[in-house]
Formats: sequence, C-alpha cells, structure tokens
Amino acid sequence: MNAVIDLTAEDAEVFAEAWRDFSSAPSANTSAPSAVKESLVNSRPQGSLTVPAFAKINPRLCVLGKRTDGYHELDTIFQTVSLHDTITFEVTKTAEIALSCDDPSLPEGPENLVYQAVEALQKRFAQRTGARIRLEKRIPAQAGLGGGASDAAVTLLALTHLWNLEANRNDLLDVALSLGADVPFFLFGGTAHGTGIGNRITPLPDVDEKFVLIVKPNTNSSTARAYQSLNSGSLTSTEAKTILSTSQPDEIFGSFHSEALENDFERVVFEHAPEIERAKAALMNSGADAALLAGSGSAVFGIFDRENAQERAIQAIVLEAGWRVFPCRTVGRNGYRSALGDLFRRLD
Repeated sequence: MNAVIDLTAEDAEVFAEAWRDFSSAPSANTSAPSAVKESLVNSRPQGSLTVPAFAKINPRLCVLGKRTDGYHELDTIFQTVSLHDTITFEVTKTAEIALSCDDPSLPEGPENLVYQAVEALQKRFAQRTGARIRLEKRIPAQAGLGGGASDAAVTLLALTHLWNLEANRNDLLDVALSLGADVPFFLFGGTAHGTGIGNRITPLPDVDEKFVLIVKPNTNSSTARAYQSLNSGSLTSTEAKTILSTSQPDEIFGSFHSEALENDFERVVFEHAPEIERAKAALMNSGADAALLAGSGSAVFGIFDRENAQERAIQAIVLEAGWRVFPCRTVGRNGYRSALGDLFRRLD
C-alpha cells in the first residue's frame, strides 16, 4: 500500500506543533491561551512575522441556482480546522514582491493568490513598500479545503499589520472578495454561514470541538467542471433551502450532526471520480460518525466526537495508493484569532 499518512519525519513535527497549540487550550473552539501564537509575531526581527493559514471544511454546501451574472447562488457553512500552511512575511524597502514556496507545483508569480493579495493591497492603499514571503504548504491543493484562499486572507491581515495600513474590516473584505469568493471567510474564521456566492459571511456560534480526518485521494476534481455538471436535479431549490433553514433546530443547523451534513457536489463529483467516493466510504468504514466531500473536492473529511475514535480510524482506514491522510480538529473563532496574534487588532 503506497498511501501516505502525513505523520512522518518533517510532517510529524509540523502536525505535533499544531496539535500542541490547540490541545493546550481547554477547547480549541472556545479560547486559546493568549501566548499560543503571540511568539510568532514577536520572535522574528521587527518588520517580519510568521503566521498559520488554516484550512476550512464545509459541513453544508447547497447550490441554489445560477445567477444572472453567471455565478451560482450558494448556501454554505464554513468551519476552520487546525490543518494549516505556514507563511513568513518580511517587509522590503521597495515595492518588490518576492514569493517562494516549498511546493514546486505551485506558481511563485502573479498566478499565485498570495502574490495577487500583495498586489491588490498595494494598489488599494498606494503602498510603496513590498514584501518577501515564504509559503510552506501543508494544505493540499485542488482539494476543496480553501488553502489558496486562506493564504491570501492571511496575507492581507499580515501586511496590513506590517505596513501599518489604515484599513478597516470593510476595506479588507472588499479586497478579499476581489481575490475569490472563499477569501472573505478567512477574515473571520471559526464557524460561519455563507450566502451569495459564498462571500456574504455571518458568524455563527462555534460548534463543540470535533476531531477530523481529511483524506486526499490520488485524483483531482475540477471546480469548473463540477459546476458545469450540476443540473436542476442536483440543485437545492430556494424553497427547499427556506424550509430547511426554518425547520432545523438551532443545535443542528450549522453543526456536524449527521442530519445537517450536505453537499450538492457529491453526486456529480463521485460520478466523474469514483475514487473520491471510495475515500468517503473508507472513512465511514473506519468508524467516522459522518463523512462528506470537502467543497467541490477532491478531499473528503470524516467527523469524530472523540480523539481516541479518530486515532483508531487512522490505524483502521483502508487506503489506496497515493492517498494522503491529515488528522486535525475544528478551530473556533477565539482560537483562530488567538493563533493569528495581533493581526485582528485593526479590525476590531
């Protein structure tokens, strides 16, 4: 079996660090210790900092229909999880943007969302300084986990802080939306309700901490093709959405209760890539309380109420060649803000 559980050598060290950060708090979904990531901001020379960029999952993702502008109307729940990239920023005296990444498959120029975020911020605030940025990737690309969007949002927050910009939350939300529909969510973190094209964000009360097992199969899913494959039978009607939203009790809506998990992309993605459906089945067979496609794929995630159940699943899951497994847990809004240190101060 040539599957990869990302707990070897360098990966194990990264995961252990993230796990300590959040397990040291009474609950990663309530409040993390104030020093959890404060040291990252203060431990580097002035004018530089290192911060995490967390992944997200969508316990609910309903596509209501196609809009006149060509985009699709969504009704979704976002949830940050402890799987994260790590980004180091250093201010430069000129307007240069120097991006490097440890993943050779990702671009380091204008095609990268991090690079685009720097350019957008420079343009919005007529900023004449630049940044040297090192991106260490752990969130798999093309997985539906929001890695690129999270990297972009954290870039906006970090450079607003380092450049000492007079920017408020609305300013950054405008820039974030210009970069992508998922980017605004990462200016909030925790649990949130997304409507519109996913860009209108309403923070929700954080759910009880859950343990998560993410599986990235050895295949990719095209978001564009997933949308193109949706037909009226796959869409959640506005009427159905209204009934669902008003009939579900508060403790179910926005939670990880099995009755609340829903993703309209599953059928069309599974038809095009049966391997992804097999990954979901593997999670359920390993003891997950529930499992779902992540975004438009290609990753899937399983939910566990207890850490020991997650640990048993890691040992029991039957993997195929090339699959990668990422153990993590949900991160609430307080833990998210604590992990990013002073970066939210200007937005409060």
